[in-house]
Amino acid sequence: MKTIRFDHEKLAVYQRSLKFVTWLTEILERVPPKLSAHGQLDRASTSIPLNIAEGNRSKIKNTAAPLLIFLLILICPAMPAQDWPRWGGNDPGRNMYSPAKGLPDRFDPGKPKSGTEDIDIQTTKNVKWVANLGSQAYGNVVVAGGKVFIGTNNENPRDPQHEGDRSILLCLDEKTGEFLWQLVVPKLASGKVNDWEGLGLLSSPCVEGNRVYLVTSRCEVICLDTEGMANGNDGPFKDEAQYVVGRGKPKAKIGPHDADIIWVYNMMDELGAFPHNASNCSVLIVDDLVYACTSNGQDWSHVNIPSPNSPSFIALNKKTGEFVAEDDAHIGPHIFHGQWSSPSMGVVNGRKLVFFGGGDGYCYAFDAKPVKETDSTYLKVAWKYDCNPPERKKFKYPAAEGVSEINATPVFYKNRVYVAVGQDPEHGEGVGILTCIDATRTGDVTQTGKIWSYDKIHRSISTVSIDPDTGLLFVGDFSGFVHCFDAETGKLYWTHDMKAHMWGSTLVADGKVYCGDEDGDFVVLAARKEKQILSKMLIAGKEEDGPNLGSPVYSTPIVANGVIYVASNAHLYAIHDAARHAPSSDQPKVDVNPKGLGEKK
Repeated sequence: MKTIRFDHEKLAVYQRSLKFVTWLTEILERVPPKLSAHGQLDRASTSIPLNIAEGNRSKIKNTAAPLLIFLLILICPAMPAQDWPRWGGNDPGRNMYSPAKGLPDRFDPGKPKSGTEDIDIQTTKNVKWVANLGSQAYGNVVVAGGKVFIGTNNENPRDPQHEGDRSILLCLDEKTGEFLWQLVVPKLASGKVNDWEGLGLLSSPCVEGNRVYLVTSRCEVICLDTEGMANGNDGPFKDEAQYVVGRGKPKAKIGPHDADIIWVYNMMDELGAFPHNASNCSVLIVDDLVYACTSNGQDWSHVNIPSPNSPSFIALNKKTGEFVAEDDAHIGPHIFHGQWSSPSMGVVNGRKLVFFGGGDGYCYAFDAKPVKETDSTYLKVAWKYDCNPPERKKFKYPAAEGVSEINATPVFYKNRVYVAVGQDPEHGEGVGILTCIDATRTGDVTQTGKIWSYDKIHRSISTVSIDPDTGLLFVGDFSGFVHCFDAETGKLYWTHDMKAHMWGSTLVADGKVYCGDEDGDFVVLAARKEKQILSKMLIAGKEEDGPNLGSPVYSTPIVANGVIYVASNAHLYAIHDAARHAPSSDQPKVDVNPKGLGEKK
């Protein structure tokens, strides 16, 4: 009888097992070492190639594979979700924090190709891809289901049918940055009093399943299909050809690179809302409801409020877009200027509360469950807190020493709400205040709900980021200072001067604080009590705090699937640790019941 030698190195399954172990090493870095599953999974995975080498086919088939599958399922809840599907990522409390690890603290944005605005990827470092945007990009990035969504303007048209000023939502491929489809939003006929020229789309989309929700520059809450028109025209809305050009104009030709609209709710038509200069809200979804700010505000006179009785905050049915409820806070008559805050959510004493920063300077907590009263349905105020100190009310708005509205998003964290006040950036710099509010109170909690406050901060339109590992809170202000506090006590540890205005927010991840400014500078700081700049680099022979992206950074950096996304006005950068990600380009697909195990190739 002929003897068949067991030559394990020639087996395809052995070679794939080595790749699997390499890939699993990266996965294990995201699993807390203190979990017993960490060690068990490490040992079990290593045993696969060893058992193959020893020819223990039955042992592999009957023991290791099921154990691996079981342990992978076991540790999945402990591994952080990787997408960033809405403003604030996976946290409805909107804390600008990511649990991602292995993120770079330096990158080189590269140089444009001669005669173009395209970035030459060969001149970059730690950059996965770069996508061209328009000329202004205030909308923050979200990443979900293999797609990247970002708002911009139409300065770089992608469809010759749509020339001139438009607001644009871009959908790009997460792996390559390739353009997939776009939503084209025509300008309002009323002009810049409601829809300022060139701003583009301001809101961050919210992705849930195969639906994208956002507020357009036309003061609409809109629901889209994540696939665009590539899989046909879904939903009850069928007139995309008219929508993208505006009323009364010849219809456009719609193709696979256009957005597929599911429903539209027009807050100007339905509620009488009057947005001041711009409409903006990164909507929040809780259960079956979409919560949105209406952007109601003053007219061009900066004195008159055309729609004082219109709601400031509403809830819609996420499946149909039908109106469900409005706030009962009566904010309208007291609006200082405009309203552009986004809501957050937290569970307090078993009750879901939605938090909203009002145009009157109050932070509100609404019961997430609508309540019907007579012929109307309301979002009832659970508590409210006046964020402006009384001594500032003697100054007439928008005086630098006076009161401000809330443009930042209230952040819910450990039964507390953190929020700063600020004004329209056109009003310039002024005094601000950051407040930590007890979210467990009820009623008007202005006198009883403050845990701590800090009034040395300047006006801010930035949302805070809190590092759960250190308990440190980071926030930028419009004057360009990044502040580091103890989130529990409000103790200030340090400030960092960006030397330019800050419009976006800080992001804390992997022990680092990421932030950009109006000059286009991008800086990475250590998320520690002692200030340290991690992104220092030599540029043209001079040490700088970090790279410059060539145009303003008005948005907030985010992290999804190990990649940092940073948008300047002109480009969206996908940044990663190139050395760390190189081995994962050939990740194997693991067959839980492989065929031919032990066969010779």
